Amino acid sequence: AIVPRKSSATSAAKAAGRSGRATGRGASMRSAIGTGQAATQERQPKHSSERTRETWEHLAPALPARPRVIYEERLYNAGADAILALVRKTEPAGKSLLVIGHNPGLHDLARLLIATGDVEARERLNEGLPTSGLAVIDFACETWRKLHPDGGRLERFVSPRSLAAADRV
Repeated sequence: AIVPRKSSATSAAKAAGRSGRATGRGASMRSAIGTGQAATQERQPKHSSERTRETWEHLAPALPARPRVIYEERLYNAGADAILALVRKTEPAGKSLLVIGHNPGLHDLARLLIATGDVEARERLNEGLPTSGLAVIDFACETWRKLHPDGGRLERFVSPRSLAAADRV
């Protein structure tokens, strides 16, 4: 049987200065995205840098249940192929996955995996996955091991700009 699977990728908030702590627009936008786009995430491999940990701490309260978290050092500066290889190692029982990391790897991975979905959202995503941006991708596959390029449908793409525009409406 094919079990629908959902993956979400979010770019960690940018840091100001050497502290590595997220500030300004990045800090406020990740909170808005975390609150506005809450979804059950069963497993979250993410890089253990301070910014990704802070991003996770802002997102976690918006989720209905606290999922198991895995800090994966190999995500740091990883390219799309390396991130895809890590995702493919996700436990088969997990139906949803949130990857928090950095660009250009996450943006390249989203573009690699998405074949269908809202054309306007896909075009906006092609322009870039901004800091604190969120791409939600649906897959129809039995296990994460079977993920392949052009195998996903972009369900949702949220950026700080789209949230700001929605607030003005």
